[in-house]
Amino acid sequence: MAGTVVKKCLSPLSLITRRLSAPEFITQCCYHKKVVDHYENPRNVGSLDKNSKKVGTGLVGAPACGDVMKLQIEVDDQGKIVDARFKTFGCGSAIASSSLATEWVKGKTLDEALEIKNTDIAKELSLPPVKLHCSMLAEDAIKAALADYRLKQHDDQQEAVRASN
Repeated sequence: MAGTVVKKCLSPLSLITRRLSAPEFITQCCYHKKVVDHYENPRNVGSLDKNSKKVGTGLVGAPACGDVMKLQIEVDDQGKIVDARFKTFGCGSAIASSSLATEWVKGKTLDEALEIKNTDIAKELSLPPVKLHCSMLAEDAIKAALADYRLKQHDDQQEAVRASN
């Protein structure tokens, strides 16, 4: 009986003294569980047809850290974002920020998507100050995708005007 009690009391200590590999240490000590979740189970990874008039593509990068983020949105005829995809080359925080951004833009109108701020992404993921640039990239990628979509719609309108003349 005493041996069982000792084993139960010592088992938590064994976790403290156990050596962690670098990925385990970083996961357990540095990143918030929401970042780890989005990193290990990223949502909406992939690409949409960049040539489609209903798809806007934003490609942004941060030369200082090497992160590159591509975010695409698909918009229906009512102006609502029906799908979003991303591909990101970067750290766990950049991947998590992209993943969260795609979740948040789905179902929103273009104007509602523009209201998503990097501070909201950083707060949701509990990003430390040194990783705030990742949430800024995600906001920039959303804005770039929206701008690309609007540019395609504007070009479509100009083409229709030229055809009618």
